[in-house]
Amino acid sequence: MNTIGSITAPLSPLKIEQGKNDNANKTDDINSFSSVLNSAISSVNKEQVEGYKAMEEIATGKVTNLQEAVRQIEEAELSLKLALEVKNKAVSAYKEVMRMQI
Repeated sequence: MNTIGSITAPLSPLKIEQGKNDNANKTDDINSFSSVLNSAISSVNKEQVEGYKAMEEIATGKVTNLQEAVRQIEEAELSLKLALEVKNKAVSAYKEVMRMQI
């Protein structure tokens, strides 16, 4: 008879392999889930900062290329919307797992 301890044995952390090169100098670029998540969040933050700078330049009249400024603002808005949707899906999946009966 199996015990619950065997089911809940520690699992290795989630790893994502990127860019394996089969030639000489095989290097394994392995990032943990937390570093991938931190990278994505910092990318969204960077785009938000660039969007705010573009809005500030438009408001003060210092903008040299209006189309580029508007593109930066739209890109920041879309990246934030994507991040929020990913967060919503993750929370929804977590709630669904919590509702499962064992």
